[in-house]
Amino acid sequence: KPKDKHNGLGFKAHQVCELFDISKATLFRWERDGVIDQPARDWRNWRLYTRKNVDEIEKVIRARKAVG
Repeated sequence: KPKDKHNGLGFKAHQVCELFDISKATLFRWERDGVIDQPARDWRNWRLYTRKNVDEIEKVIRARKAVG
């Protein structure tokens, strides 16, 4: 499991991408296509991913690796 390297409020998109070695385009496409839930937003409207979001992304990646 990825280590928590966040500020307590949530993970930023670039942190999630670094954890899983995926691009922001992939992450945002999964959101748009309904593959993963939409994350919360901060006052700037930046995405804030919770531990639950991160776990969900991890499951998607594992499932895709199992198929591929």
